[in-house]
Amino acid sequence: MEIVIFKKDNLKIGIVYGLIAPLLAMFIYYFIVFADKITISEYLFYLRTNRSLLTGVSSISLVANAILFTVFINTYRDKSAKGVFVITLVYGIAVLLIKLFA
Repeated sequence: MEIVIFKKDNLKIGIVYGLIAPLLAMFIYYFIVFADKITISEYLFYLRTNRSLLTGVSSISLVANAILFTVFINTYRDKSAKGVFVITLVYGIAVLLIKLFA
């Protein structure tokens, strides 16, 4: 039995995956680097207050979207890839605005 949602080519699916992948990457980064040192709430606080940490985490998160985008392109799911690309642009612009104005 196959999971059909992974086979569909849909802009909405790409947007959802594009939203989930960076969050998942951010939490994986937390568990690899910080889990034995600080709590998750402290980690989120440091993300809000420390711009250099925000840059590193956002880079890792956007790499997750780049990998997802590549998978969608290589499997000819162009609509899903467009959704991931749009969300990647939104994330990138949001991080730039936070770094410039916060």
